Amino acid sequence: MMKKIITISRCFGAAGGQIGRKVAERLGFYYMDKDVILRSAIMSEGITPEEMQRYDEQVPFDFGFGQSLFDFYRRPLDERLFEAQKRAILKVGEKGSCVIVGRNANYVLKEFDNSLHVFVSATDRFRLANLKEKMPDISDDKILEEMRSVDRKRKKYCSHYTNTVFGDASYYDICLKSSSLGIDGCVDIICGIAEKE
Repeated sequence: MMKKIITISRCFGAAGGQIGRKVAERLGFYYMDKDVILRSAIMSEGITPEEMQRYDEQVPFDFGFGQSLFDFYRRPLDERLFEAQKRAILKVGEKGSCVIVGRNANYVLKEFDNSLHVFVSATDRFRLANLKEKMPDISDDKILEEMRSVDRKRKKYCSHYTNTVFGDASYYDICLKSSSLGIDGCVDIICGIAEKE
């Protein structure tokens, strides 16, 4: 049976977004990434773009320093933002024929049939070269620092909101290394699996 929902989680700079767009184009699926999800969340919840920017992919400041999860019943804005994103992802997942990149969509849609959950990683060298193309004026050291920072945030965010481990193979159907397989190679593999009847 053809997979109608494809989620792609990725290390920063591993080309997961590029891969997702190419998969969506080839399959004729709707493409949804961070920007689309956040726009939907803002519109549905009345969250201002400034508030969203401040809390995006952040967890409460003292999370991980002994704070009990029960304290989160105050539901600060970041909780509200996560819930709004979750609703946006579920709405698209219910329609099917979609590729969703990021935002822990694999966790949000884990109960959906006909779904394929993918994790894309790459070597630091590949990621640096890929990011350098997008940020030619930034030094290698600064890009590497940003890579580490984003990866840490994603791991913490994933752990806090989903109680799963970012990048752990047991939470995905397939893990691909774009630095070994190439962007088009990853696209071929994902589409090949998705199109199997």
